[in-house]
Amino acid sequence: MAQASTIEWTEATWNPVVGCRKVSAGCANCYAERMAKRLAAMATADLEAGRNPGKKAAYLHVINGAGRWNGDVYLDDSAVEAPLSWRSPKVIFVNSMSDLFHEDVPLKFIQSVFDVMNRCPQHTFQVLTKRPERTLEVSKRVTWTGNIWMGTSVENRAVVRRVHELRQTGAKVKFLSVEPLLGPIPRLPLTGIDWVIVGGESGPGARPMQAEWVKQIRDRCVAQDVPFFFKQWGGVNKSSTGRTLDGRTWNQMPSISAAL
Repeated sequence: MAQASTIEWTEATWNPVVGCRKVSAGCANCYAERMAKRLAAMATADLEAGRNPGKKAAYLHVINGAGRWNGDVYLDDSAVEAPLSWRSPKVIFVNSMSDLFHEDVPLKFIQSVFDVMNRCPQHTFQVLTKRPERTLEVSKRVTWTGNIWMGTSVENRAVVRRVHELRQTGAKVKFLSVEPLLGPIPRLPLTGIDWVIVGGESGPGARPMQAEWVKQIRDRCVAQDVPFFFKQWGGVNKSSTGRTLDGRTWNQMPSISAAL
């Protein structure tokens, strides 16, 4: 079964790859790293108790003794074809616990993941990367069916170049995850972009986000008719800060049918 997700802009997650390596400021308080640490600890407890840790065992390969990413990735071949058995249409976040375009994920494995997505027109797959330069490198060696949405993370002005790399890929739907938003990006490039998600950082050590930064991007999206999704204000306790912006929630998304 697909793993149901509490992430506001998706419905389920699919993780044929786990593990990562931090590459920019947005990675500092990685939520996936915190979750992987817990899962690795649970796997260790299961093994010590003589129980089968199941899928949790994968995280023992990617978390070091300090509870941090060790830089490795684990390819879960048994998970690659899972979406083929999911009959009910779903919106699926691909690799919430890794990056499909991590430099250590082989091209053939990326192609196998794309092959499954190509064969599942009933689902919409949301692929998000902090390595769009690798996405661009392999773009012509995969098939971009309309149900594959390709996004990149843009947490501050220092990584705006990622938008330009994303725009050159063959993806039919391209989106930006501006989360955690760490500073103003008043001239966020939106030409060729089909969707923008903005959110503040949450959890331990969350860095603050200013309302003006969010409104700059929202107003730019409205002016250029780009769907805008405001995920959260964030903070240590994100449930207390909510996700209302100027008195309303912003849940805009691209049309799934239009992308096919």
